[in-house]
Amino acid sequence: MTVPHPELLAHMTIHAPDGIVIVDSEGLILFWNSGSERIFGWKESEALGQSLDLIIPERHRRPHWDGFNAAMAKGTTRYGASDLLTVPALKADGSSLSIEFSVCLLPDPQGGAGHVGAVIRDVTERRAQEKDLRRRLADANVRATTV
Repeated sequence: MTVPHPELLAHMTIHAPDGIVIVDSEGLILFWNSGSERIFGWKESEALGQSLDLIIPERHRRPHWDGFNAAMAKGTTRYGASDLLTVPALKADGSSLSIEFSVCLLPDPQGGAGHVGAVIRDVTERRAQEKDLRRRLADANVRATTV
């Protein structure tokens, strides 16, 4: 694909409201845009060179790294282009949030999987609203069956 205006692509990537993160094959952060700063609370200068553990809750780290390492070794991911993953994440202040993200493997100069890119969105508020709606629906069903 030819990018007619690479400066526009660079500007969009840097300033997109969604988080855009690129990590190397070891999971070290190489790119962290302004959307990532807004979502997670870490400035670019604080995130670059850090492990993704920066935003992964401790209880989720082992499964994350098992899947990450398997994808890097195989050069493929089990997630397709239309898969949107929803997971908990950590903010700089230690609080948790819910994020949705899509992921893609990015090639190294030899054509292997050398990097991983993700586009990330904070869905904490929406997930809380969905949970509240499910709770109210369950309560209504209980009331309807006990009347």
